[in-house]
Order: sequence, then structure tokens, then C-alpha cells
Amino acid sequence: EVQLVESGGGSVQAGGSPRLSCTAYGFSFSRSSMTWYPQAPGKDSVLIARISSYGESTMYDDSVKGRFTVSRDNAKNTLYLQMNNLKPDDTAVYYCKVMVLRLPYFGQGTQVTVSS
Repeated sequence: EVQLVESGGGSVQAGGSPRLSCTAYGFSFSRSSMTWYPQAPGKDSVLIARISSYGESTMYDDSVKGRFTVSRDNAKNTLYLQMNNLKPDDTAVYYCKVMVLRLPYFGQGTQVTVSS
């Protein structure tokens, strides 16, 4: 069974730097590209970061470029999102996502709340 478990969220002040984690189970993590999606109330969910299977390639949405860094540790089946210089607009539930056999799987999400 494919399972993704996010952690690391919480309440932080603007400018803070939390690191989110996403631990994967039930599929070949090291062969899978991974992505992060925030979901904020009333906003569309937009892919903000993607990393290739071995981490050799990354991409970012302009809204987080230069502030967030996606990485992975394939030995630990874990995906990370280092968030720096957080803004109140970054407040959202953050989900990691994987496509397995053309089906999307998301974790349960981790809430990040940024106060000014």
C-alpha cells in the first residue's frame, strides 16, 4: 500500500525556517519523482517544488524560488522541504505527492501557519 506521511509543520513567525518531511512507504521511492503542494483555504493548489528520482533535477514555482529547497534521502525513503524566510501567504497545509502506476497519492498533509 502506498503511503506518504508528512511532518514538520507548525506555527512559525514570518521569517522562520521550518523543514517539512515526507516519509514514503509501499512503492519504489528512489525511482519516483516527488512533489510538494500547498493547499490554502480559498486558493488553488499549485505545485511549488519537484525533485527527480535521484535528486539531480529540481524545479520551483516562482512564489518560492530562492526561499524553499526540496531535497531527498533515498536511503531513508524521505523527501524534505526546507522553507526559509516564510511569509504569511505561505500559510497552508502542505502535501507531498507521488504518481504510482499513473495514480496520484498524497499524504495527510502538515499544517504550516505563518504569523506576521
